[in-house]
Order: sequence, then structure tokens, then C-alpha cells
Amino acid sequence: QVQLVESGGGLVQPGGSLRLSCKVSGLTLYYYTIAWFRQAPGKEREGVSCIRHYDDPTYYADSVKGRFTISKDNDKKTIYLQMDDMEPDDQAVYYCAAESTAWMNAEYTAEYGGNCLTSNEYKYWGQGTQVTVSS
Repeated sequence: QVQLVESGGGLVQPGGSLRLSCKVSGLTLYYYTIAWFRQAPGKEREGVSCIRHYDDPTYYADSVKGRFTISKDNDKKTIYLQMDDMEPDDQAVYYCAAESTAWMNAEYTAEYGGNCLTSNEYKYWGQGTQVTVSS
């Protein structure tokens, strides 16, 4: 069965860095779109970053562009979110999510691939890891 487990959350100061990991099992990561979402208390869930399976294109919310980097290791079945120059607004519970996109060809990915930060598009979710940004 499919399982996603996040790790790497913790306390970081503004301007600091943190790397989150999401280890998946029960699926072939190569054929899945993976995304990171976050949710702060009293706020809506926000799409942070996603990576499509076809040639591994990456996409980011405007709020984290230039600061966060998503990557994956298909052999280790792990997705990473490197967070640099962190800000207080980055404080949230971070979730990874997965959805099969084996059907998605190169043309579709090029035209619509960036539309991958909508939470209802994902079937599988991890339990989340807390990220606290405080001085």
C-alpha cells in the first residue's frame, strides 16, 4: 500500500535553512507527480512546490521562488524540499502529496504542467512535519 512519510521539520531562525524529506513506498516514484503543501493555523492549505514525472520539471509558488528547491531521488524513493532564507510566513505544517501522472505526455506537461499546486488533485498524502520559524 502507498505510504508517504515526511521528516526534517523543526525550529529554524529567519534567514536560516531547513531540508524536508518525503519517503514514499508502495509506488513507483518515477511515474508520479509529487508536491509539497503547507498549512498554518487558521489559514488555507497552500501549494508550495511540485515536480512532474516527465523530465522532472519543477514549479513553485510565487512566495517561495528563489528560496525553495524541490528535488527527488527515484532510486531512494525520496522527495526533498530545500528551504533557504526562511521567513516567518514559512511557519506551517508541511505535507507531501503524490498523484499518478503516468498518462501525462510531454506536450501536456509543457502546456499544463505548472498547474500542480491544487490539493484536490492528489490522492496520497503524508502526515505532515512541523516547521517553526522564530528568532
